[in-house]
Formats: sequence, structure tokens, C-alpha cells
Amino acid sequence: MNIVIFGAPGSGKGTQSEKLIEKYGLYHISTGDLLRKEIKAGSELGKIADGYISKGQLLPDSLIIDMLAKLLDTTPETRQGVIFDGFPRTIPQAEALEALLRDRGLELSAVVGLEVDEPELIDRLLKRGQVSGRSDDNLETIKKRLDVYHSQTTPLKEFYIANGKYKAIHGMGSVDSIFESITRALDGCAC
Repeated sequence: MNIVIFGAPGSGKGTQSEKLIEKYGLYHISTGDLLRKEIKAGSELGKIADGYISKGQLLPDSLIIDMLAKLLDTTPETRQGVIFDGFPRTIPQAEALEALLRDRGLELSAVVGLEVDEPELIDRLLKRGQVSGRSDDNLETIKKRLDVYHSQTTPLKEFYIANGKYKAIHGMGSVDSIFESITRALDGCAC
């Protein structure tokens, strides 16, 4: 089972990913975590990524796609199933992901779309920033990230609906009730 967890910043992708990994034994690929690791390490990719992330912008597709291809090719655990967290964010990235998987004899099973109201997203991100100290969880950057999400990422929802992969999940409420909705949707599909 290969899944994309989809939603705006603060929608609960990381939290729900952890629960999906535990239940289904999936390998978690968070492009955000990978990039933050590269930034912390001071790698060339990290320096490039930091320039984009600090401004609330998306990285060029080619950088992300190359990073994911390398990870898929060098990590045997990905053959058991993957949850993609934070990727794809654009239709060209979605098409590239399909090609990456197809080239490896795999396919995307489902897209879990966590749908959360914007005021709740902002509140969650501000609270996360207070706890985690993440520099991108401040009001100015949050608003930029949400603007980028709405303009560049939201069209993916229609793309995946048209492909029959999108599973809309009401992303407000308790973590466990949201997770129950996700598992019902996944267990009910031909994943």
C-alpha cells in the first residue's frame, strides 16, 4: 500500500502518518523532515532548501524528485509500502511520483485528504511553533505557506478526485476519531 497524506500545513499529516505507519507497517517519507535534516547537516541541498523554506516557498520539483528517487532506490523498506507526507504538492510532482512508482513496479493506492478549516490550521501551527521551536511556525510565514498551499497545492485535490484516488477526511476532532475515519476509507478501498 502506497499512500499520500494530503492537507494544508497544520492539518495533522505528521500525527496521522505516525498512526498509519503503526497500523499498516508503512515506511514514512516526509519531505519536510528530509529537508530539515539536510538543512541541519549543512549539506548543499540543505542550503538551497533553507533559502526557499525560510521564505515559505516550495522547492523546485527536480530537487524533491531526485531526493525521493534516491531514497526509494536505496531504502529496501520502501518496498513494503510507503506513506508520502508533504509530497506531492503540485500536479507536475504528482505526475512525477506516478512515474517514479511505475518505474519501480509500484503504484499509488490512495490519497488521504485531511480537510481542516483555516482558522484551526493557523491556531495549530502557532501552538506547534511554541512547543517545537520551528522557525517556520510564525504568523507571517504561516500565512505565506497557506497562500502557497491554496494556489499551488489545492489543484491536486481535483487531480486525485479525477483519478479516483482521493479520500476526503474531516480533519477536525480528536486524533483518534480522525484516524478511525482514515482507516475506514483505506480499508474500504481496493488498495
